[in-house]
Amino acid sequence: MVAEGVVVVVVREFDPKKDCRVVEEVERRCEVGPSGKLSLFTDLLGDPICRVRHSPAYLMLVAEMVFGNEDKEEREIVGMIRGCIKTVTCGKKFSRNGKNGNDPTKPIPVYTKLAYILGLRVSPSHRRMGIGLKLVRRMEEWFREKGAEYSYIATENDNQASVKLFADKCGYSKFRTPSILVQPVFAHRVRVTKRVTIIKLTPSDAESFYRRRFSTIEFFPRDIDSVLNNKLNLGTFIAVATGTNSAESCPGSERFLANLPESWAVLSVWNCKDVFKLEVRGASRVRKVFAKTTRLVDRALPWLQLPSVPEVFRPFGLHFLYGLGGEGPLSVKFVKALCGFAHNLAKERGCGVVATEVSSGEPFRLGIPHWRRLSCAEDLWCIKRLGEGYSDGSVGDWTKSPPGMSIFVDPREF
Repeated sequence: MVAEGVVVVVVREFDPKKDCRVVEEVERRCEVGPSGKLSLFTDLLGDPICRVRHSPAYLMLVAEMVFGNEDKEEREIVGMIRGCIKTVTCGKKFSRNGKNGNDPTKPIPVYTKLAYILGLRVSPSHRRMGIGLKLVRRMEEWFREKGAEYSYIATENDNQASVKLFADKCGYSKFRTPSILVQPVFAHRVRVTKRVTIIKLTPSDAESFYRRRFSTIEFFPRDIDSVLNNKLNLGTFIAVATGTNSAESCPGSERFLANLPESWAVLSVWNCKDVFKLEVRGASRVRKVFAKTTRLVDRALPWLQLPSVPEVFRPFGLHFLYGLGGEGPLSVKFVKALCGFAHNLAKERGCGVVATEVSSGEPFRLGIPHWRRLSCAEDLWCIKRLGEGYSDGSVGDWTKSPPGMSIFVDPREF
């Protein structure tokens, strides 16, 4: 029992049976956008842990203000945080003398246990009271208990409050600056050139393909099989020149990898639409009328392939593209064809946008259609080493490693 007149902040695990309604209310209070400006709002569809529940290990914490008086103890949830843990690639090395059957000329992945913090919220009326810091520290305790070696967060580069909390108070350092690229889903279908054949891989073939070709890429999840077999995964698609392989006689990844064509590209599609919805608020009436007009014209004259603004001023869903890559002189064009295919898939399923996240140095970003106004040119990932007792191994301290050309963005955390 808290003494009368004393206020205590208690951090505890989220209880879905009694906390959902209050947590949703705190989320709404935190998402009040600036007056007169466009703001993006998220609807978690009644499931506060939807963005971490597909990870191997996850936790959600809430912060409660506990008030004491003569009659009873009162509690008010004023903040929350989510976290998850998985094993990912942090570097690569070469096998010595071909041990364990590995080719000594080919790199093999170096894995580490990585934690991820997301969804940190503190009620506007309770900020600057150390509640966010308390939530982060308690979450990091759980990370350490589970053996995580590193923790990272993603935030907007211009979110000074978030950057100050994690960089100045929690010991995180700026690590990577990927780009979030967003393409609206038009009223018309995008034309995909007939010079490209798109093949859908089975989950087992996709797993084999990704492990062979992508496992040494930074942030590649060791449990890629869980990602590819998840019900939210809509498929993995490979693009090759028409005539190389036909969709009717898909060779599967084993034969495909044994006899790769000169150029190819690949991507996978994740259905975020069934996890959360987004909504743009703060638009003027003129802007809304203009957007509606573009859609009407696009529907009436689809053969003109005119860009149109989707209905983003009401809740809309999205598909996330991940695992993008390829090789050869035509690979960028093949990525563009795959993005067109993914656009049409999103249109069929009623999405408002298609999004992906790629490294700032990713060469295939040239083939990814996107609208600059909807995209984020420089997202910010910050990282922290959770303990000094871990071995530096083959990579050393990952927080000090230079960025590679590519990163693998796990769709479970988008």
